[in-house]
Amino acid sequence: MNKPELLSPAGDAERLEAALNYGADAVYLGRKQFGMRASPENFTKEQLVTAVKAAHAKGVKVYLTCNTLPRNNELPGFEGFVREAEEAGIDALIVADIGLLMMIKRIAPDMEIHISTQTGIVNYAAARELFDMGAKRVVLARELSLDEIAEIRAKTSPELDIEAFVHGAMCVSFSGRCLLSQYLVNRDANRGECAQPCRWGYHLMEEKRPGEFFPVFEDSSGTYILNSKDMCMIEHIDKLAAAGITSFKIEGRAKSAYYVAVVTNAYRMAIDEFLRSGGDFRLPDRIRDEVFKVSHRKYCTGFYFGTPPDSQYYENSGYIRNYDVVAVVEECRSGMVYCTQRNRFFAGDTVELISPSQMPTVMTLNELFNEDGEPITTANHAMMKFSFRSDKVFPSGTFIRKENP
Repeated sequence: MNKPELLSPAGDAERLEAALNYGADAVYLGRKQFGMRASPENFTKEQLVTAVKAAHAKGVKVYLTCNTLPRNNELPGFEGFVREAEEAGIDALIVADIGLLMMIKRIAPDMEIHISTQTGIVNYAAARELFDMGAKRVVLARELSLDEIAEIRAKTSPELDIEAFVHGAMCVSFSGRCLLSQYLVNRDANRGECAQPCRWGYHLMEEKRPGEFFPVFEDSSGTYILNSKDMCMIEHIDKLAAAGITSFKIEGRAKSAYYVAVVTNAYRMAIDEFLRSGGDFRLPDRIRDEVFKVSHRKYCTGFYFGTPPDSQYYENSGYIRNYDVVAVVEECRSGMVYCTQRNRFFAGDTVELISPSQMPTVMTLNELFNEDGEPITTANHAMMKFSFRSDKVFPSGTFIRKENP
């Protein structure tokens, strides 16, 4: 069985560094144009060149998104976009629009092309045709079961890669093809500007009683009838691989660097555990628990095991957040760990330090020192420098988190 690729999101340079440090085999990122995530900082032309060099230095591939559905007035700028991607040395372009696919074939004939989940591929006939048109990979619709994916794998060329989302936020609409945001607030989800109205709470208003709002259910806060749970397949790595999925994709270009680091690290350890398992995969609880230590909605397994009975969450649209990042390690020397603060915490607090490819190290920080080496009782200033003693050496970029009371 081939080793599955772990594909992580990179919304900006900081999140790219997290993905590279914590075990991604490949990353996907966007420019300022043609990408489905307009809210992250994304990458300029110069930043893209730097990002590709950094990734390739670690043997990590870079896939560039151009998966919006562009309008006529945007097409003249697409040739320059493709040529800059080619010059930067990216490994593939991710595309949803058939017209853009054919333009790429003419502009950069040797460019590898991946077909976005936005295309809505749900059967082997579509996958075959796209392969014949020059696609190297298809990113399947999130509405498919493992059995359906296995059939697509069996009835397509073995040279065609199959990619699927295995973790992160899900869209209530079909594979992200949603118009709700555009109707309500004139922000086009198919051009990367989704306002996520599916996460809003809704009430009913009767026509002749304007201003009087009634809950859809008997609940004073209304109901979140469109709000999806997050997907989590970390306990089913073996089943994903058995279905023939080439690349395991983590959603989250708009998420934090900490989120990218922890989830990538957890799936890296899970995949490695699967590869060592010899066919008897059992995910250790200590690895599974990591994905619960990032900000997330309640988890489900999406459509992988058939139509889900519980994929919607009606109580609220908020996140579960049981841990906060309190600092990031800058360097270790002479028995001291030097850090930059992210959230307030105190001397005597018990924290966890998360380093690449390792389970967290639990420590009680009985002593803290400021930038001048003087004892302090709390790290309570944003981005302040501080240190503590430790016999263990932690790599730069290690996250320090604390459980919320």
